[in-house]
Amino acid sequence: MVAEAREGAVAVGRPRSRKARPPHDGAPRSGAATALNFGVIAAFAAFAAFPFLWMLITMFKRTNDLLDPNHNPFLYAQSPTLENLRVLFEDTYFVQWIGNTLFVGVIVVLITLVLAVPAGYSLARLAGASGEKLAIGIFLTYLVPPTILFIPLSRIISTLGLQDSLWALILVYPSFTVPFCTWLLMGFFKVIPRDLEEAAMVDGLSRFGAFVKVVLPMSVAGLLTVVIFSFTLVMQEFVYALTFITASRNFTISVGVPTFLVRGDVYFWGSLMGACFIASVPVAIIYNSFVDKFISGFTVGAVKG
Repeated sequence: MVAEAREGAVAVGRPRSRKARPPHDGAPRSGAATALNFGVIAAFAAFAAFPFLWMLITMFKRTNDLLDPNHNPFLYAQSPTLENLRVLFEDTYFVQWIGNTLFVGVIVVLITLVLAVPAGYSLARLAGASGEKLAIGIFLTYLVPPTILFIPLSRIISTLGLQDSLWALILVYPSFTVPFCTWLLMGFFKVIPRDLEEAAMVDGLSRFGAFVKVVLPMSVAGLLTVVIFSFTLVMQEFVYALTFITASRNFTISVGVPTFLVRGDVYFWGSLMGACFIASVPVAIIYNSFVDKFISGFTVGAVKG
């Protein structure tokens, strides 16, 4: 007994053995992971920026330099030229097309907001269980191919006497933007707690007042998503803009640029790239400035809704 007690006391007095730890290699792994992440991001960034670089280089290239297969496409074998931009701005209605696109885009965005915001809020708050089914039906109208709607919309435009008018596009484009944006905003409004509106109404605000002062400020991401989506659709739509507009001065960018700068099998590549670069860079800058809110508008509104 005494011997066991002594052995126990000695065991208690001994320092406990610690397991051998592997050498600290967290820093090298962290550095390697950082370098890998940076490499992947840099590769994707270069891939995304390459079209803009190609447009910028081609915009200032002479035609002989551009079409010669023996010349490096990324270098200037001949001195850069402004002739392509001169053709774009002086021989076409490019500035007028930009103005037409902005005019149609701004009005379509306003119409979409005026219709989609109250519709999405009503479906999210006031329609009850039937609101979701109705929202799905509204969204399905967005999935209808534009070619199917072409004949009835053409009849409407003809009846209203809007042929060869930008107002024809302003009338038609909301039929594409409003259904999708209503569905998107409905899901986004559902994420906002009802308690906030009820608290505002208890403080004396009406439902409309609570909507304006509480809901809309919290829905900036969704509203911005609607603006970007609607304006982008106006810029890239081709079929209806080509069909309903005949006068060259009334074209939008999506129709005017290929119509004037592609003549049979002759492509004015320098001017084409200049037009694409000038039209796309501002949109890319605006999009990247609000990309976080744009993504949250799609993910929060569409997934959680």
